[in-house]
Amino acid sequence: MDETLAKLGGIAKLIGASLKNTANPTQLGAGYKVNVIPGQATAHVDGRFLPGYEEEFLADLDRVLGPRVRREDVHADKALETTFDGALVDAMQTALSAEDPIARAVPYMLSAGTDAKSFDDLGIRCFGFSPLQLPPELDFAGMFHGVDERVPVDGLKFGVRVLDRFLDAS
Repeated sequence: MDETLAKLGGIAKLIGASLKNTANPTQLGAGYKVNVIPGQATAHVDGRFLPGYEEEFLADLDRVLGPRVRREDVHADKALETTFDGALVDAMQTALSAEDPIARAVPYMLSAGTDAKSFDDLGIRCFGFSPLQLPPELDFAGMFHGVDERVPVDGLKFGVRVLDRFLDAS
């Protein structure tokens, strides 16, 4: 898998995060004074697991933490998976092809949170569809959620045209 990811260039980090369980410490805290050894420390870890791998992920996390560290959930949710077929997928592809004949709608696992989890509780399948045409030299994945995150105006206009076609067809 690493060889295939390497061929994807800048987007490899974004895609790679959706192909495996991940855990990232995002907040650390301990002590109240510089010259006092703290009695305890806390860490918040943002963990994401693949659909069907929650138990494996938690077991791995507990093994890494060891027996002297207590884990508590601040927020826990499920990982979703759906098939990539149906009328909405067909409408996505048709809208894309009208603007770019070689473009293809492809299935993708989002490594972030999504409202689809709430809709899934209601039995509603969801798809993310954010068409955006980016120049190959733009490191979009490297700017993602950064202070300089941006997209070219032409790429945004492309996305608006595709979404307009998609909404007209749906």
